[in-house]
Amino acid sequence: MQAFVAVVESGSMVRAAEKLHLTQPGLTRRVQNLETMLGVELLERQSKPLKPSAAGNEVYALARTVLRAVDDLLSVASLDSEPSGEMRIGMPPFLGEVALEKPVDRLRCMFARLTLRVTAGWSPSLVQGVERGSLDAAIVLMPPGFAPPEALHAARLAFVPTVIVAARSLGLPDAPATLAELSRHEWVLNQDGCGMRSVLRRTLQAAGLPLNVAVEAFGSELQLSLVARGLGIGLVTPDILERSSHRAALQIIDTTDFRTGVDVWFVHGSVPGRLMRAIDLLRSSLDDVLAERGIAPVDKEMDPAAQVAL
Repeated sequence: MQAFVAVVESGSMVRAAEKLHLTQPGLTRRVQNLETMLGVELLERQSKPLKPSAAGNEVYALARTVLRAVDDLLSVASLDSEPSGEMRIGMPPFLGEVALEKPVDRLRCMFARLTLRVTAGWSPSLVQGVERGSLDAAIVLMPPGFAPPEALHAARLAFVPTVIVAARSLGLPDAPATLAELSRHEWVLNQDGCGMRSVLRRTLQAAGLPLNVAVEAFGSELQLSLVARGLGIGLVTPDILERSSHRAALQIIDTTDFRTGVDVWFVHGSVPGRLMRAIDLLRSSLDDVLAERGIAPVDKEMDPAAQVAL
């Protein structure tokens, strides 16, 4: 297959033999052996330069695929090999909106042979996907105190605070509200599985208070548009709020007993050596994006309770 592909790409037996460091008779025998094995002529030998036959064109495309697969197989354990094949990344919708563009651009620019498969989902299911091996890496939002599975490589990248918002048209007082007062309102939130919703639910449950959801909506901007129309109060990160087209119609509700947010974690399993450079680049790109958006990196020595207090 290597001999035949070299002939097609060079258009010459002589140049193909030089490329593969073979004698011309030795290269010719290899091409003839492939033709004998397949039972079909692969080259139009009267043409100058040499051209593949109709069957040869099909064999050429298949042979290139096989040879690339062999290269990938041989590079699986090599940390120095160029990342290639598929890299499967999981990310929740919120982070996909704010943090994915630059890492993807960098990965594609640095590693042209790498195909990226990005899956959107809620953080708990993404962690499970990495555990099962259906994802190579995931960036997830988890409540403070989350303990990653021991089998995974995990790093806490940042702490993301959250704020509660309501429509200005509701005329809510400027004075800080209590959790009990907030629980009287209906909410506009992501579906179950969202890290921010999980933190809110756990906090209310700990206080013996209900969580009444008026609308489950996918995407921060859609949620904020519903909140701005008075359908309920919402939960959002400050950077998303400041960029929203609905910012002027929204009021931040300060609270006396609800100061929390979510931790951004980067997790990956045991990946082939050929993906480690891509994993490292993804991690560093995420650090840069979070810093650009004013999301401070976590102090790894800081107690989670202290992070919540911030």
